[in-house]
Amino acid sequence: MQEMPENAPAGQLPRSIDVVLEDDLVDLCKPGDRVSVVGIYKAIPAKSIGSGMTGVFRTALVALSVYQLSKEVAAPSLNHEDIQSINELPRRMKPDGLLELLGRSFAPSICGHDEIKRALVLLLFGGTEKNLFNGTHIRGDINCLMVGDPSVAKSQLLRCVLGVAAYAVSTTGRGSSGVGLTAAVTTDQESGERKLEAGAMVLADRGVVCIDEFDKMNDADRVAIHEVMEQQTVTIAKAGIHASLNARCSVVAAANPIYGSYDHSHGITRNINLPDSLLSRFDMLFIVLDRSDSKVDRAISSHVLDMHSRENPTLSTKSMLQRDATLTHGKNDFESAMYMAHSSFGEILSKRFLQKYIYYAKHRPWEPILTPGAENFIAEQYSRWRVDKATESRARRTLPITARTLETMIRLSTAHAKMRMSKSVDAVDASVAIDIMRFVVEAEGITTSKADETGRADLNKGEATKSGGSCLSGIPVSKLSTFQKKFQELMLHRETILLQDLYQEASSWLSDGEFSIGEIRTVLNHMQARDKLMIHNDTVHLI
Repeated sequence: MQEMPENAPAGQLPRSIDVVLEDDLVDLCKPGDRVSVVGIYKAIPAKSIGSGMTGVFRTALVALSVYQLSKEVAAPSLNHEDIQSINELPRRMKPDGLLELLGRSFAPSICGHDEIKRALVLLLFGGTEKNLFNGTHIRGDINCLMVGDPSVAKSQLLRCVLGVAAYAVSTTGRGSSGVGLTAAVTTDQESGERKLEAGAMVLADRGVVCIDEFDKMNDADRVAIHEVMEQQTVTIAKAGIHASLNARCSVVAAANPIYGSYDHSHGITRNINLPDSLLSRFDMLFIVLDRSDSKVDRAISSHVLDMHSRENPTLSTKSMLQRDATLTHGKNDFESAMYMAHSSFGEILSKRFLQKYIYYAKHRPWEPILTPGAENFIAEQYSRWRVDKATESRARRTLPITARTLETMIRLSTAHAKMRMSKSVDAVDASVAIDIMRFVVEAEGITTSKADETGRADLNKGEATKSGGSCLSGIPVSKLSTFQKKFQELMLHRETILLQDLYQEASSWLSDGEFSIGEIRTVLNHMQARDKLMIHNDTVHLI
């Protein structure tokens, strides 16, 4: 046992002592727990090899009782009023409004990043873990990676996850090795036997692992995470020890681009410099940029200045230590409130109530079941993204579109259903999951806004006006986007097509009306000017 770092003398390492737990006290606490131990302080003689006893005695504490100071955080005590308030929220608010409220309450000190906050809230709810009859394990935990410029609150978002999650372990890329994250084989000094020591990810079983400075890790150490992030086990075969340890945890990581700050002249994959095998294991990848926008800068500066100008005694370090001490007595009026005032957001949920809400929603006796409507919705969107990925000549997508992307949409939908405390995953849950994944998947170049249908139409319109001149001004934007989409699907498995065949195919592409030959020729000439295709002898050739 080691003393709390904040209570250690200044400039010294925290002091530690061995504690012996016997009988029913065994396994009452795990590494990382904050405990208060009552016991008998004893001196134990140390054995020396060959000559029996020595005059050196080591001290140990034989425990009589162990009380967990962090037990209130890991499993919050819910009274009747709490359960009534928790059940009232989903009934009173629409799903969009409820998720927005939880996102605002998750990190009230951070301005902006609304999509990332909502995604991290869903990460804390988690999906449904499945163990199939044939022994296949499908993970329910969601992994998230944030990459971006310095000073965009990536580390602060990790601190918020640490503060809200029921059980979380924090580590950094430089301060941890591969065995430190998974498991290490050590030799016992007294008996000389080999033993296993659990790493950060094994200790965070059923919790969250936060890894800061993820890009500073060595490649050999990063490979050790691969198995944990998908199979959720740590397999050890060293020094005659063969063991498989559970590491069912979510991974939230933050990294800087390879050049220190984001280089806009290169693509996303060149900036991140992580292998696709690791990127595909992250369900969500957010590109966070430090843009220069006077309106956004003014909002952030007013938010930060407001936080510094407010005299709030509850935010000081001294009061937080006192509040931790009051957990042992259960007297804490501030934390028992459901709402707290915040000048920027109005009323938000208190951190304590947010922890209780997430704990209560995660531990419902039922697991949400996918409905046919949600299944069709997710499958259609996934197939559309796969087609777009295959037809795109320069693959500038953020994440590789694999079957793991499909599983991610299912996990996010299930997490949203848990948030609503619903027994079924409906189309409304699937639409929220697809909105978040669209923010992740369709972030082309440095675009970080939500790329919905209107946005893409505006983009097409902008491109048409910019590079096509007046030749496309007579074609409506909706017609143009429909033609481009249908043309991509048509040319998916072919390289050339006759113009006559293209005219016949395009005649059935519009539900109301049809494309004229002049409009088709105009769009094709525009695409030829942008080096997308070539027209020769009444035949269209893809480039």
